[in-house]
Amino acid sequence: QCLFIGIPSWVAHRSANSQFNGQSLQVAQSRISPTRWNSKRCSPIVMMVKPKIQFIQGTDEQTIPDVRLTKSRDGTNGMAIFRFDQPSVFDSSSEVGDITGFYMIDEEGVLQSVDVNAKFVNGKPAGIEAKYIMRTPREWDRFMRFMERYSNENGLQFIKK
Repeated sequence: QCLFIGIPSWVAHRSANSQFNGQSLQVAQSRISPTRWNSKRCSPIVMMVKPKIQFIQGTDEQTIPDVRLTKSRDGTNGMAIFRFDQPSVFDSSSEVGDITGFYMIDEEGVLQSVDVNAKFVNGKPAGIEAKYIMRTPREWDRFMRFMERYSNENGLQFIKK
């Protein structure tokens, strides 16, 4: 057992199975020495977050979306359109609260958008369309890392048209 007193700091961690970076959590040592110290070598704790999508923070969306990507010819910007047919958020929104946005969460953090529209059929909620806009190549790359993780977790395939 390791005893650390200190402030957490994030350090990049490269996985052998992926070309993308994950994150490790390491705790910086304090100037105050602990009263007990185990002489065994301690290793960093690797923080892995299952990629997920939420419309209400803290409530994971269970429905897998249809995702369409567009990218400008010069590659500087793009847009992702997510379409959810009968999303599970409709089942829990009256109990949990209102839809507050579109959140894509993974081990690197949160990508979010407020461009969310509900579709209604005969006055009943039927689907959700959410748009995520990427204005720089860096934002595009970050989004693609999320999508690779989310796709691997949920069995999605990329089809180029």
